[in-house]
Amino acid sequence: MKTLLGIDIGGSGIKGALVNAETGEMVSERKRIPTPDGAHPRDVAEVVGQLVASFKYKGVAGCGFPAVVRHGIVKTAANIHHSWIGQDVNWMLSDISRCTVLTVNDADAAGIAEMSFGAGRGQKGVVLILTLGTGIGSAIFVDGKLVPNLELGHIKIRGRDAENRASDAARQDKDLTWKKYARRLQEYLDEVQALVWPDLIIIGGGISKQTDEYLPLIKSQAKIIPAQLLNQAGIVGAAMYAHLQS
Repeated sequence: MKTLLGIDIGGSGIKGALVNAETGEMVSERKRIPTPDGAHPRDVAEVVGQLVASFKYKGVAGCGFPAVVRHGIVKTAANIHHSWIGQDVNWMLSDISRCTVLTVNDADAAGIAEMSFGAGRGQKGVVLILTLGTGIGSAIFVDGKLVPNLELGHIKIRGRDAENRASDAARQDKDLTWKKYARRLQEYLDEVQALVWPDLIIIGGGISKQTDEYLPLIKSQAKIIPAQLLNQAGIVGAAMYAHLQS
């Protein structure tokens, strides 16, 4: 059994677990530490170090990170401190945790897990995975191959980033009913489908456990289904990414 540590850095919490990279099963309890206020680089890296130490883990770890990451370098900072931009996140997390940490966009990590072990397994064509949580993460696969760093949460809807209107955080902040939230999500999905024309849309993230509340209210040219791995997808996918890269 190939066991790796998967880490998922989110807007409210940094989570991790040991994962069997061959089956996608978590083989330890999931641990969570709150994301530090402001999500500054050093503070986040210190929490990742604490999480790694709590598992007494040594080796290669995977980390889902809430930004565009190209060759280990952070390129965007929508839900983290702007000082992350230009940082070598792989080096920083590896240095503090004393593990080799390989980082991937968090929505891409969730997508890797869903396509391997979840709702996207065996699916051909264009599959779009959306994670609705603090923001909106997006990942797209064409015949099972990832197109990395797709940032569809930041397309403009009524002059604002889409995630400021249609994320789960926006729903909670505005105390929207499910009917009102579904209207906002519908507007967003209409824009997205006009851009990428997916065959299948998989909804994951923090809101994925409540799809019965809003998916019946959505109309779509593509089939829409809930994620199967729910909020564990980021951890599982991060571990899988590290396994594939190491």
